[in-house]
Amino acid sequence: MDIRITDPTRLPVLFEERLNAGDVEGVLALFAPGASMRTVNGAVLTDREALRREIGGTVAAGGRLANVQRHTLVGADTALLVTDWTLEIDAPDGTRVSPSGTTANVARRGGDGEWRFAVLNPLGTS
Repeated sequence: MDIRITDPTRLPVLFEERLNAGDVEGVLALFAPGASMRTVNGAVLTDREALRREIGGTVAAGGRLANVQRHTLVGADTALLVTDWTLEIDAPDGTRVSPSGTTANVARRGGDGEWRFAVLNPLGTS
């Protein structure tokens, strides 16, 4: 699925769709060059391969994401995306767990006019 993302509100929707489809590369395509992501464990990932491993691990653990957008604030070529999320995932002991939270993600519009995530923070303000 190769679509132009000209509206930043589409990013959480596409992230959910691609993650739930097990499409690691499709999720990574939503990230701007140099993007960073804070994991639910608090680590900050900036390396593309580390991001790939993190997303791949979520897919391998049977991750199923549900996003509910709260609001998006856009200023020039930057957007703040606040989204409530729940992730069903297999814990290391095999039990199915459902952590949830609220993101504080930042997207930016590139020179090509497309929006991509620049900073992903699933832990919101915590």
